[in-house]
Amino acid sequence: MTDRNMAPIFVSPGDRQIVVFGGGKVALRKIGHFKGFRIKVVSKEVLPEVRDAADEVIITDISENSIKENIEGAFIAVAATSDKAINAMIRDTAMAEGIMANSAHGGGDVLIPSVLNKRNFTVTVSTGGTVPAFPPYVVRKIDGLLDDSYDLMMDMLIELRPVIKEKVKTQPERAKLLADILDNQSIWNMLSSGKTEEAIKEAKRMGDLE
Repeated sequence: MTDRNMAPIFVSPGDRQIVVFGGGKVALRKIGHFKGFRIKVVSKEVLPEVRDAADEVIITDISENSIKENIEGAFIAVAATSDKAINAMIRDTAMAEGIMANSAHGGGDVLIPSVLNKRNFTVTVSTGGTVPAFPPYVVRKIDGLLDDSYDLMMDMLIELRPVIKEKVKTQPERAKLLADILDNQSIWNMLSSGKTEEAIKEAKRMGDLE
């Protein structure tokens, strides 16, 4: 299954549990993608960093029985051992129980993308696991393009949103104004130069928001 068959979404952690099988560096990297979720780690051996990152640690051999025992109620099962056959067993057992699965060796119904977290927004990149080195490369390139002005633009639009909703009466008009502000190179130049107040004044002038 590739990302052509998948819907890219963001999911609120809520009280959802992620069960990670494996206690090494791969498991630690996987855990990092699920901040805010309840993390349960199942493994015979666990790195101290993994133990610190988990909410619950079960020390046990990974077998079909221990997989079934520990995935009950899980939102996603993550196969993060170094053994391809064991990861396949974890993935297949979880999916047979109706639980979504991600595997370090592929084949699950959940993919973990490369992520760029900026202050006000997030960008993710995936190739569906076909070329694992490509998404991190793209993220690094994007990070170099998206300078601080993008976060500053978001700050400005967040500040202006209540005023726009109050003074611009229809949704199509509000959408057009926001698009015009985003397309205004002068505003971007002001933000890049640290002239935030001037940028805000220009945006207000464009929408007659004073």
